[in-house]
Amino acid sequence: MERETQFIGQSAAFQDAVERASLAASLDRPVLVIGERGTGKELIAERLHRLSTRWDRPYVIMNCAAMPETLIESELFGHEAGAFTGATRTRAGRFEEADGGTLFLDELATMSMGAQERLLRAVEYGEVTRVGSSRPIRVDVRIVAATNEHLPALVDENRFRADLLDRLSFEVITLPPLRAREGDIEVLATYFGQRMATVLGWEEWPGFGPRALAAMEGHDWPGNVRELRNVIERAIYRWADPEKPVDALNFDPFASPWQPVGRKAAAKAEGGSASPAPASAAPAPTSTATPSGPVSDLRAAVDAYERQILSDTMARCRFNQKVAAEALGLSYDQIRHALKKHGLNQ
Repeated sequence: MERETQFIGQSAAFQDAVERASLAASLDRPVLVIGERGTGKELIAERLHRLSTRWDRPYVIMNCAAMPETLIESELFGHEAGAFTGATRTRAGRFEEADGGTLFLDELATMSMGAQERLLRAVEYGEVTRVGSSRPIRVDVRIVAATNEHLPALVDENRFRADLLDRLSFEVITLPPLRAREGDIEVLATYFGQRMATVLGWEEWPGFGPRALAAMEGHDWPGNVRELRNVIERAIYRWADPEKPVDALNFDPFASPWQPVGRKAAAKAEGGSASPAPASAAPAPTSTATPSGPVSDLRAAVDAYERQILSDTMARCRFNQKVAAEALGLSYDQIRHALKKHGLNQ
């Protein structure tokens, strides 16, 4: 299946990272790609391979976090038949599979110290030895590795080998989180929105409404581009009227008044201890602009004031009705009724 390798973004921080990857691609040296989850480390790694002189040779991916510590060395370096229980036949490792090409090691920081030691030898001398064998095999592999950890700190904690870090850090490309990519949130949202609208068969793309745009800009995006894509695609398919701008986002698909209570919370409730306020709950508003000047219609003024409080609280709570209800001291049914009354329940 063809992998998606398109880069979307116009911010200087993002373009600088892409340009550094393009520059390093032509050099046959190891590269470390650092970044939070969802920032596109895999795309940068593939770019390093596609723009290198090895572009027509194997590109092998290994997620170190997905491998049990007992098997990671066998996966990397291969094993001989009978080397351990279950090894019924000889198997080449990822290094041999990537011979002449690029080996991408994702989640590098999760690798055990023993595997790090053998990896260092493979990178340093271009030789690997299968588990259960004493005969080294020559390999020609370029290493690209990725992690969301700060590796120098892991070295200080004796969780990562300093000599391996020195060998792999010829170039270090650190990807900016989405919240630091000025102007890219709306660009990416529009791209994902248009694509999802096409999948759903919408005739035209209506764009986003002001509430949705404000919510996007106010969100921290801890999951970065991957989270943004999920939020936008979920909003598009839930939107009832394709002719109106999409103006409602749901950042937490698990939010529900009927969501299961965790075991710890249930135990505390049974013990009679007070339940702490949810971490995601926003504080109740401390001040809201009140009507200025004489009031000729009290009912209309009160309604307008109530509508403004609801609108401000919903925006601050990222349009999560459950969190907004808790912030205002209302039940879930009460806030839904209030939102419907003021036409804010789209």
